[in-house]
Amino acid sequence: MLFADLHLHSPYARGTSDKMIPSIMTKYGKMKGLHVLATGDCTFKRWLDEIKPQLSDLNNGLFDHKGMKFMLTGEISCIYKKGDKVRKIHHIITVPSFDSAYQIIDVLGKRGNLISDGRPILGIKSPELVEILKSIDKNIQIIPAHIWTPWFSLFGSKSGFDTVEDCYEDMTKHIFALETGLSSDPEMNWRLSQLDKYTLISNSDSHSPYPWRIGRECNVFDIDDPTYDNIIQAIRTKEKFLFTIETEPAYGKYHYDGHRSCNVVMKPSETKKVKGICPKCGKPLTIGVDYRVDELADRKLGFVPENSIPFKKLLPFQELISKVEETGIATKKAWDIYNSFIEKFDNEFNILLNVPIENISAINRKLGDMVALMRNNKLQVKPGYDGVYGEPIVMKERRITDFF
Repeated sequence: MLFADLHLHSPYARGTSDKMIPSIMTKYGKMKGLHVLATGDCTFKRWLDEIKPQLSDLNNGLFDHKGMKFMLTGEISCIYKKGDKVRKIHHIITVPSFDSAYQIIDVLGKRGNLISDGRPILGIKSPELVEILKSIDKNIQIIPAHIWTPWFSLFGSKSGFDTVEDCYEDMTKHIFALETGLSSDPEMNWRLSQLDKYTLISNSDSHSPYPWRIGRECNVFDIDDPTYDNIIQAIRTKEKFLFTIETEPAYGKYHYDGHRSCNVVMKPSETKKVKGICPKCGKPLTIGVDYRVDELADRKLGFVPENSIPFKKLLPFQELISKVEETGIATKKAWDIYNSFIEKFDNEFNILLNVPIENISAINRKLGDMVALMRNNKLQVKPGYDGVYGEPIVMKERRITDFF
């Protein structure tokens, strides 16, 4: 199996760790159990210039760093007016060569500022962006990013559209995949029949190299010979695409509606009762993903389309350690426990997916219970809202047998 996280960022993207460099990404990617990582920010020339000598060209659209494969990727934010709204749409782009990446910089650099942020903001409409990129290299792919995020996405409640065609117009023919984002999972997206023809992919969109961020969502393929074309073909056709790794949608920071500053969080039925207005400050609530999916859905939850790709729900192992041990996620105690498990069981995905529960429980009974709950989709999560991440709920004094 090939585990791939195809949406990451470099130190040059706003709010990103300065440790998001190939050597550290490789180290933590291997600890997670990943095989292919995104370079991120391939429209930022200084970043390309830095990483090019560090990566060995495999002459197949991928690049190697000490056994970790990298794919050239970036994220572009398009902000423009269409109809009566300002639209803010984020796009993942995948690029098969450094030559094509430098050509993108040359062309888009004439249309906007590519030097102030690794994730550039351009005043180009989404269809035009697709047309420009395809004219540079037909093998460049454009995938709408985190499609339900309220502020910056295809279907976002604040600035998005109601259909893929409304956004991409005649360039919709080049869109074959959609990124679900942390606050939704495939099951939620299956409620929209208009999405049946698209492949749903999942990535971490990580700005931090650590295992509780990198690879928290990813794609798993049955590919023995990883190349750019093989991965893109698997996404396009759904063949050899085994499953996606998803966090529980409630873990995402825009799942429910609310106001972070007012400490107000609401599920959609409650939001409808207050007509979308915060009961504390009287301003409009930030409408989350769950509400927005329900607004556009034409099916009930539970429908499974033909040819849909399966998924598995996981939370990062370090999140579980932090909760059961009641310690900070980056404390020495949490790292010591994490590293001891990695040393014994090779990588995090192996622990979360494969290692027998009794082997985990023999080392740490509480962690064994949490992993068992998670594998059986019984781990409860306090929903995230308005930029606040959700949290796993630990029920004290209860054993795993209480839940089955």
